[in-house]
Amino acid sequence: MSSTQDIYTTKFQSIPENISKVEPFLEDVNRQLGLNEVDFHKLIVATTEAVNNAIIHGNQSNPEKNVTVKVVIKKNYLVVSVCDEGDGFSPSDIPNPLEEENLLKESGRGLFLMETLMEEVEIKTRDVGCEVRMSMYIGPKSGLKDEKEHP
Repeated sequence: MSSTQDIYTTKFQSIPENISKVEPFLEDVNRQLGLNEVDFHKLIVATTEAVNNAIIHGNQSNPEKNVTVKVVIKKNYLVVSVCDEGDGFSPSDIPNPLEEENLLKESGRGLFLMETLMEEVEIKTRDVGCEVRMSMYIGPKSGLKDEKEHP
């Protein structure tokens, strides 16, 4: 990894089948990063949820619109940015999935999962579309593999 930052980007059409492209993209990123299994799975789940929301809710599964995923790796943290070309939304409009009337609903947990798995989640409506930015700490005592660790 370089001394300042590394950037990885992918872009694909907004069709639900493309959600399966998230994990192989992150596997490529993790070959450089070296997160442990637990933190890598947190990254996969949070990013997959953000991409799923971007394709289905943001872009309405419109193949004419794209989703862009960017991972920026810095010294002590990484930032995942998922951008769609939809109309955007306000997080305050999303019902709390832990409230009794929402417990049995089949959807509405994606944002909650992202916020649970990542250190920070920020949602911005842009001129075109919405951006979800998620941060994960990767400094000392984080989920980075240590070559000196023994099983």
